[in-house]
Amino acid sequence: MNNVERVEQMYAAFGRGAIPEILERLAEDVEWEYGSNGAPVPWLQPRKGRAAVTGFFQVLAEQVEITEFSPKAILGQGDLVVGVIDVRARVKATGRVVPEPDEVHLWYFNQQGLVRKFRHRADTWAAVEALKP
Repeated sequence: MNNVERVEQMYAAFGRGAIPEILERLAEDVEWEYGSNGAPVPWLQPRKGRAAVTGFFQVLAEQVEITEFSPKAILGQGDLVVGVIDVRARVKATGRVVPEPDEVHLWYFNQQGLVRKFRHRADTWAAVEALKP
């Protein structure tokens, strides 16, 4: 299995709500939201380690209803895979929608085929605005 196929399988697992399938594909010391400046969006916070990434999925489930998650392109070369996804989410606390056409995901894999780094490239401003009461 190549890295593009691994990302395709993780997106399919996300669509089914099979989060444990995603977590088992992460390196123990995965860097989640690597290089992030810590924008004030609860689900876009940097996390280190597989156990900490569980918090990403928990916060996402608690605070957001994903109404669209449509991968458009998954491109890979070597240890890097780039996913381009149309995402639409509703913030539960405010009811506001965050439209995210062409959200970009950056996946880096180690030699064992596990994710070692991941980052969303998303419109954090739209998410911050949707979180405001």
